[in-house]
Parts: sequence; structure tokens; C-alpha cells
Amino acid sequence: MNVELPFAPVDTIIRRNADDLRVSADASRELATRIQEHGSALAIDAAERATADGRKTLMAADFEVETVVDKDDLELPVAPVDRIARLEIDDRYRVSMDARIALADILEDYADNVARAAAILARHADRRTIIDDDIETYFSLFE
Repeated sequence: MNVELPFAPVDTIIRRNADDLRVSADASRELATRIQEHGSALAIDAAERATADGRKTLMAADFEVETVVDKDDLELPVAPVDRIARLEIDDRYRVSMDARIALADILEDYADNVARAAAILARHADRRTIIDDDIETYFSLFE
């Protein structure tokens, strides 16, 4: 699978939750892949909501978001999030800018939760580096 999301913002998200821990490139890659999978699944659900409402344009409300944050407050870039949203949905759908920003916000919160847990797992393993196994362990425990 080609990962649409650049690793640098994902690395930044992990680091802001890691305190003094280092972050491996493999951990950033693993989390970027998981973010993409989650975002794609959310877009499928949003497309179903839009279809039920007789629309072809995904709106922020289709992602169950009432208030859309300012895109400048997000670490994740909106363009790759737009591509993630379109991975598994039909080409007939459009994704509004508010929906892209809402999805980026959801995915960033998702990434923060995973990164926080991965940091705890790395410390528990008495390591100074968050690695991809920490990300994988989180998902094996909580999903």
C-alpha cells in the first residue's frame, strides 16, 4: 500500500507526545499507515451518510464534526488527508474543504492517542526510543 501521508508531520505528532524519548523512522511509518487506514474507513462511513442524505459531497457533518478547527492549527497537511479520504470511495464523491479539515483533525487526535500510548509502552519496555512495535502493540491491545 502506498502511504499518502508524509512521515514528517506524523513524526512531529509522536514527538510532542514522547517527552524525552526518541522516535524511530519505522514508528512514524507505521503510524502513518494506520492513520491512512483509519481515515479511509472514516471516509467510507461519511460517504454512506452523504448518500443517505442524497448528496455527492462529503461535509464535515458526515464525519460527525460540528465545529471545524482552523487548518493552520493542525499538524497534518490537508492535501494528503484529502487523498486518503478518496482512497476507498467512489470517484463520484467530492470532499468539501471543511470535511478535509474535519478529517485531518480527527486523524490528528487519533494519532495523538496512539503516540501517547506508544510512549508509555516504550517506557514500560525500558527503551529510550519509540519503535514500530510500540505502535503495533497498541493496536493489538486496543483494537
